[in-house]
Amino acid sequence: MAYYIVKLIITAFLIVVISELSKRSSFIGALLASAPVVSVLAMVWLYVDTRDPSKVTALSNSIFWLVLPSLALFITLPLLLKGGVNFYLSLCIGIGITVLCYWLMVAMLGHYGVKL
Repeated sequence: MAYYIVKLIITAFLIVVISELSKRSSFIGALLASAPVVSVLAMVWLYVDTRDPSKVTALSNSIFWLVLPSLALFITLPLLLKGGVNFYLSLCIGIGITVLCYWLMVAMLGHYGVKL
């Protein structure tokens, strides 16, 4: 149980640090948020939990394919906000478009035989 608490604290700490640094410098916040820190943490936790490199490989491959559709949020959100749309509505629309892009990517990869 202590191990899970440590995982939660480290992961939550990272998110809080990024949000606090973003208040001072959007560049530094963006640099940390765009780095694959969460993915790296997930791979470390997975390896520590399973000691199975094949599971880490599978996770890494899946992350690779799903990075592209995740970019839809970072295109949609600023466009909507610049257009005067309310933040929460913009965020919801951006998330919805991102979910659609995820679905399209998974369907396309499945069509070509790529299993995630």
